[in-house]
Amino acid sequence: MNEVGFGTANWVALILYLLGTLLVGVYFTKRAGQDTEAFFKAKGKVPSWAVGFSIYATTLSAITYMGTPERAFNTDWSYAAGNIAIIAIIPLLIYFYIPFFRKLDVTTAYEYLEERFGVIIRVIGSLAFTLFHVGRVAIVIYLPTLAITAVSDINPYLIASLVGLLCMIYTFMGGIEGVIWSDVIQGIILIGGAVAIIFLGAFQIDGNFATVAQEAVQDKKFISMDNWKLGGAAAAIPIIFIGSIFNNLHQYTASQDIVQRYQTTGSVASTNQSLWTNGLLAFITIPIFYGMGTVLYSFYNNTAALPEGFNTSALVPYFILTQIPPFVGGLLIAAIFAAAQSTISSSLNSISACVVVDLKQRFSKNNDSKNNDSKNDVLLARIIIIIAGVFGTLASLYLINQETNETWDLFLLVTGLFGVPIAGVFAVGIFTKKANSIGVIIGLIVAAIASYFIGKTDITPFTVSVIGFFIAFIVGYLASLPFYKQTKNIKGLTIYTINDQYVKETK
Repeated sequence: MNEVGFGTANWVALILYLLGTLLVGVYFTKRAGQDTEAFFKAKGKVPSWAVGFSIYATTLSAITYMGTPERAFNTDWSYAAGNIAIIAIIPLLIYFYIPFFRKLDVTTAYEYLEERFGVIIRVIGSLAFTLFHVGRVAIVIYLPTLAITAVSDINPYLIASLVGLLCMIYTFMGGIEGVIWSDVIQGIILIGGAVAIIFLGAFQIDGNFATVAQEAVQDKKFISMDNWKLGGAAAAIPIIFIGSIFNNLHQYTASQDIVQRYQTTGSVASTNQSLWTNGLLAFITIPIFYGMGTVLYSFYNNTAALPEGFNTSALVPYFILTQIPPFVGGLLIAAIFAAAQSTISSSLNSISACVVVDLKQRFSKNNDSKNNDSKNDVLLARIIIIIAGVFGTLASLYLINQETNETWDLFLLVTGLFGVPIAGVFAVGIFTKKANSIGVIIGLIVAAIASYFIGKTDITPFTVSVIGFFIAFIVGYLASLPFYKQTKNIKGLTIYTINDQYVKETK
């Protein structure tokens, strides 16, 4: 594949964007450093719409930003069912999950697990999240860097180091409030960049959008009825939808980077509004991101040709660098890194929250948020951010050097095995009375083992998610029954007493 020169004007645009995100962290430094309440929860002062934008930007990685148009380019819009699944679970979150997180005023999602089951489950959930997201930082830096540098003369080591370093710095300084407002900016850049590519691409095609629409219908680029046969893309829509529901349940109920945002608004109503904002953004980006791929399909059918043997994973950056004017192209490349940075910064802040709150504060004999110990904890959180960021960035540089990610994929697979099953643990805790710590540990282990072996087959990842969730839920519940003793106070922790106040036990 022929490389394209990045150019001085594009570098100027990209550096201006990266420095802009840095300034956001600088702006919130003083406020974030007050105590852990400010650093991890922004003292509940962030507007709901901003939190909704942040949730959206966090869940949308650069891999998705480039992969969604690629999927529409190569096949059709079938995978948009995953976006619909986000909207489908919002009522479930509002009525059955948010009340518990807000009632307990948790900093991490895993505090609920301790109140419901005990400290061991809390530590398992927190450590699984931490390990997985350190690895995820590396992948989120590596994959977009690989795609962009495959079609340009950018030095991959330089760009990966820049993205990792700047994420560390502004997350270190601004805390969760800096992360959220950076996410807002990045979310706007993401959507604006995608819309710009759609129009810039369509206006170079003879007939503009009329030609795009005609070819999309003619070549079955929306939903191909031919694909409704067994094994076709469209036939998998129900599986994609159901699997995405359980993947999203994991993200929105058991993953710290999202759950942490629920406490950054001033009320339950504001948290609910933030989820609807996120749902709206997930919906409107269906025509934007899939439309981008469809426009590029028509563009390369009519106006230009892709190089022979072209890897379509680099489709979006290749179009930007070859068809968009300098400086504007740099801003659009910045949109790809905006997607990466929003995910990375969220992971780094959430990793620090897990280590400080679930480990240091939980097991410290003398920790008072009203004294200097809380400021020391902010310092510890910032140190953790640097350590996790350095490790993730170095791992991404290693992947670039080795030109393979098989080892790292294995790491993510092993650490991620507990992801969706932990969502099953949250569900069995909320929706049943008799589940207990012994049972859910058994369910979690069985689900992780089963997911590993099922994942090695040809079955889709969406199906693995569904199976992993239900194994953790069903086995966790059934295995709890022989050990059931009503000795732990769970009033206010299940749907049966959802409106009751929970009185925290002394630890």
